Amino acid sequence: MNRNSNKLRDAVVIALITSAAGTGAAVAQETSGTTNLDRISVTGSRIRQVDVETAQPVLTISRQDIQNQGFSSVGDILQNISAAGSPAFSRSSPLTSNQEAGGQYIDLRNLGAQRTLVLVNGKRLGISPDGFQDVSTIPTVIVERIDVLKDGASSIYGSDAMAGVINIITRKNFDGAEANVYTGQYGQGDGKKETYDFMIGFSGDRGSVTIAGEYHNEEEVWAKDRWFTRNTYPGWNHNASFTNVGQWGNWRPAGSTGGYQAPNRGGTALGVGQFHPQNLDDRSRSSDQMHLLTPLERRSLYVSANYDLVDNVRFVTDLQYSKRSSDRQIAGYPLQSGAYEDLNLSADSLYSPNGGATDVEWRRRGWEVPRTTNTDLTTWRFTAALEGSFEIGDRYFNWDAGALYNENDVSVINNGNFYIPAVRNAVGPSFVNGAGQAVCGTPGVGGADDTIIAGCVPWNPFAGFGTGAVANSLDDEAVRNYLFREEHATGNTTTHNYFANIAGTIVPLPAGDLGFAAGYEYRREEGQFAPDAIAQSGDSTNLASGPTGGKYDVSEFYLELNVPILADLPFAKELTLDVATRYSDFNTFGDTTNNKFGLKWRPIDDLLVRGTYSEGFRAPTIGDLYGGSSQTFTTGFIDPCDSIYGNARGTARCLADVPANYRQLQQGFIPADGPAAQSPVPFTSGSNEFLQPERSESKSIGLVYSPSYVSGLTVGVDWWSIRIEDTLVSDSPNQILEDCYVGLIEERCALFTRDPANGNIVGDLTYGNRNAGYTETEGFDFDINYALDTDWGRFSAKSATTYVSKYESKTTNDAEEVPSQYNGFNAYFRVRSNLSLGWTKNDWSVNWSMRYYSGTKETCYFTARCTLPNFSAPDTGGIITPMNELGSTTFHDLQVSYAAPWNATIAIGANNVFNKVAPLMMDQPSSNFSYYGGFDIGRFLYLKYNQKF
Repeated sequence: MNRNSNKLRDAVVIALITSAAGTGAAVAQETSGTTNLDRISVTGSRIRQVDVETAQPVLTISRQDIQNQGFSSVGDILQNISAAGSPAFSRSSPLTSNQEAGGQYIDLRNLGAQRTLVLVNGKRLGISPDGFQDVSTIPTVIVERIDVLKDGASSIYGSDAMAGVINIITRKNFDGAEANVYTGQYGQGDGKKETYDFMIGFSGDRGSVTIAGEYHNEEEVWAKDRWFTRNTYPGWNHNASFTNVGQWGNWRPAGSTGGYQAPNRGGTALGVGQFHPQNLDDRSRSSDQMHLLTPLERRSLYVSANYDLVDNVRFVTDLQYSKRSSDRQIAGYPLQSGAYEDLNLSADSLYSPNGGATDVEWRRRGWEVPRTTNTDLTTWRFTAALEGSFEIGDRYFNWDAGALYNENDVSVINNGNFYIPAVRNAVGPSFVNGAGQAVCGTPGVGGADDTIIAGCVPWNPFAGFGTGAVANSLDDEAVRNYLFREEHATGNTTTHNYFANIAGTIVPLPAGDLGFAAGYEYRREEGQFAPDAIAQSGDSTNLASGPTGGKYDVSEFYLELNVPILADLPFAKELTLDVATRYSDFNTFGDTTNNKFGLKWRPIDDLLVRGTYSEGFRAPTIGDLYGGSSQTFTTGFIDPCDSIYGNARGTARCLADVPANYRQLQQGFIPADGPAAQSPVPFTSGSNEFLQPERSESKSIGLVYSPSYVSGLTVGVDWWSIRIEDTLVSDSPNQILEDCYVGLIEERCALFTRDPANGNIVGDLTYGNRNAGYTETEGFDFDINYALDTDWGRFSAKSATTYVSKYESKTTNDAEEVPSQYNGFNAYFRVRSNLSLGWTKNDWSVNWSMRYYSGTKETCYFTARCTLPNFSAPDTGGIITPMNELGSTTFHDLQVSYAAPWNATIAIGANNVFNKVAPLMMDQPSSNFSYYGGFDIGRFLYLKYNQKF
């Protein structure tokens, strides 16, 4: 094998410039010798390799690839690769108000973002208490390349590297300066995005400093401004888009089962004669006040420096600061007196609608005060290490030792939630005192013994929006200040990481040098999140939630060997075995050992055959172990026993609990008008300190063919399989009911009770994470790269396709339960494919890209509109589940750029050139609307300007 080839030396130069991560090993000195110069660092191994192609499949997104795209953030770039799954927290999910809201979290293979490990220069990115790593904190201008390891790597990197590893390599040793401007917006005139960044660098004989900064801002897009999100079921069933808890309010006598009365529009909403039976026009469409894309603002600063202390020892450091501010708005809270104790409007209220005949049950949205959540996340990240090299005989070794510190501070401000004790006072007895003021309480004899609730302002739930009345309505500032409380939540997570590594070659073997890497790592994670005291008390419509707080630490040792077996033989130009093992000792659940085996065989120079087997694990997070319980009204709640939409309706198990004509109740305690609704009572979720780690097995076999007779062509295909056991199942009310009534698992039926009067699920349903079942997926990755230089310019083509042949999951250990099949359903696309075509000549370049999503199926609840009314999935015993078949989607992107003579580059482009609207998805995957949260929402036009100095 010619280890001194020009190709390898070119790769070494790239690696030295970028300080490619994985070992953290020192950059070779000029006197180090040829053997070391021929070895480079690659993601997925801590041993410096002779070849950039390893036994593991790695997708590399170069700096040029980034510049050829119209996406302005690291998260957007990664979300659009073919191996990416659905967004964990899409910005099309404004109902998500947790501390991760506003960030970007990458999910490989649709296995969940917590099962994809993100590194920066080979070292972990900080995590939230629930184990999410926000890639949006990395400014795009500092990124040299992104390596995506599409294979398990816990033996190399530890916990979380089950679905794969993303390694963001930053630019280093930069001389000069550059500044960039990116601006664009949707063709509808909204959703403007702006990015302004710069980078400046200095280098000398012994070191260098590189500084990069970024400001990024994205404006909101409103759901009402897109036809496909304006209504719950766009195009036909608009009735389901409106809720009976409207902005005008309505009432009925307490204890009554009759219809509701709504205030006359433009009236005073005071007393008899001011109301009419509620009709369709008295309802509200919550999407009128909701974001489709939530706005955000981000500021980032990144500093990288290195200095040669002596000839063979270098000090390296990275400092990162990031502040992200995100906002979200949803419709005013739909308050219902029947959901709370003693919240009916008193017959002794000044605003009794029936003349004080009885207390009244009432419903009213806080339309004048929409619910908002403002989240600020500040991140500090600091790494410092010594890197060095030494020789023993003719053996060369690299070493490094250092520390990493990461801190995330989050602040969440919630507005628009009712403070229940204040509402209880405000709708209680009230009267006009001697000074002519409306006050809360009861009058005494002659005004001498008045009982007044200090500070309370009486409230008329039926006055205000559209009634013409202002006093004592939500349009009244005094009423708003009394009924609403601003809530503040804070959180903090810290990562302390200390590491030491050594790598090199031990002994020469007939086929090459035996390489090794070994090291030790200690990591401590601490996290806490404290909701506002009001939220913790349960006195807010923000729902009760407890604090999260805890910590864990882990000590780890690893060893990796690269064993050359054969070389330069017929049908064995190279045969190399990679072996790695990692021992991890957690103070929470104990210890675990995970191993990896990889084989690389090159029968001829043009063909590489590779395969891996690896074990992986994911440790329970702080949130999993020590998270506080919280209440939530479950959206998309489905009762299998509903007599119209339930998929177990009429079965013996359902009829044992509910009558044959049972109807699921939705918000407002009325029968649901669709298959999925918001639960009328809150359920409680919590943590489990006895959780054990998830465990996985990953396998891959692949071919890489680079024919010498076709210069510039590379073709690759990899089969992969991942199985995760003892999964940390995020239980849900829907899953509990499904297991009980469809799976007939009696232990799950014991987790809830029903109201004996109406059969509805009551609020004692509590759920949390547990170790159970498995998830298994497998498929193929196909990659083709080709470049051709001609007299008419350079033509290039890159194609990356992921085909998923299997995705199934089971959430119990019950051997009799049939696993759920996800592949080809909802947002589990069988095929995702990217094709990029490029042309460059002199100062001009054009790039055309296509992003393809295969069609899927989703459950059809409205039989008359089902395209597959008799669908029966395999292995379900012939059970008929009506489905809708959705078509495939292709988004086209175009960019044209010009290299100006004043050392600048100007680019204009459009993402989703043809303004494609994908098929609607009524199940709302990664979204709160009937449109997948990972799809484009319009044609996005942009301009980019780069100036080098």
